Formats: sequence, structure tokens, C-alpha cells
Amino acid sequence: MRTGTVYTVDNSTSLIMALLGSAAVEGAWSAVVGLPDFGAEAATGFGIDLGRLVLVPDPGDQWLAVTAALVDVLPLVVVRPQRGVGDAEASRLGARLRQTGCTLIVAGAWAQNEASLRVTATRWEGLAAGHGYLSGRDLDVAVVGRNGSAPGGARGRPVRLHLPESSRDRADGTSGRDRSELPVGATSRHPVAG
Repeated sequence: MRTGTVYTVDNSTSLIMALLGSAAVEGAWSAVVGLPDFGAEAATGFGIDLGRLVLVPDPGDQWLAVTAALVDVLPLVVVRPQRGVGDAEASRLGARLRQTGCTLIVAGAWAQNEASLRVTATRWEGLAAGHGYLSGRDLDVAVVGRNGSAPGGARGRPVRLHLPESSRDRADGTSGRDRSELPVGATSRHPVAG
């Protein structure tokens, strides 16, 4: 993801957590605004360091002001807008993002975004014949740029992301990075967090 821009994710808290988790690997601070059901325990499973995460579950009518203040000091902010945002407000916040280098992930719609990410398919690992422990998850993510095409010339083909389980959830004590990847056909897999 490019810094100083807005990305939207409209249907997956897991994808949002994976994006936050990949930033946490580099030690970056982040914030989540307006997602009261954002689970701290689930976040740690994605590798998110709760000591470097600012949570503002219910900012009420002040969600835009809170978000604007956080983009001034943090490199990554996630927000679920409480109402639609006009072009003037989006432009002002976009200018702040470019100045500070913050990346904004919007859980929902946003008119002036760099790209929109949407989960189009999911596949769970670990279940065998209806029993067992869930051990991982593959997400097919479609990325559509602001002009309606896929960025980087990907021609609209979804990217497959692998969301490994956390090591504390595995019975054998290994993390998702320690095991070999399962074959997934022609689509490549990219570890996101872990």
C-alpha cells in the first residue's frame, strides 16, 4: 500500500486485521476508529501489537475529527465512517494524509480512494470430514483502482492471501510461518501476518 492515500475494505474485518498485522511486523503504530466490535484477542492472532494500537471504539459524531487528529501522528489508521463524507471533507483529509504520509483504511465507502479491496472468496484449512481445528484461511481479494481497473496491470485477477493462525492457537506450538504451504493451483499465496 502506498503511504499518504486512502484504501477501502468494505466486507472483511479479517482483511483489515491482516493489513494492520503486516504493519505491526515493522513495529508501526496504528489506530482503529469506529469499530466497536474490533476484537483485541483476534487482533493478537493477526500479529497486531496491542501496545502499539490506539482503539477508539465509539467516537460518535466526532469520528472525523478523531480520525484527522490520528492521521497527524500515526502511520496507519482504520476508520468506519459514521456518515457519508462530502468531497470537500475527503479532500481536506486527503491533503493531511499526503502531508503526514499516513495510510487510511476505510471500512466502507469513500469517494476519493486509491483502491478498493474486497474479499471475493474464502477457504478454511484444518477441517477434515467435518471435524478438526481451524488452522488457517485463504482469502481471494479483488483490488480495484480509482479508475475502475486493477492496479499494476493485474487485469482484475484476485490475489490470494493466506491468513495463518497464531502460534498460541496451534496444538503443536508451531506458527503458520513454520509449516509448508498447501498447493492452491495457479494462484499465488502471500503471507500477510503471523
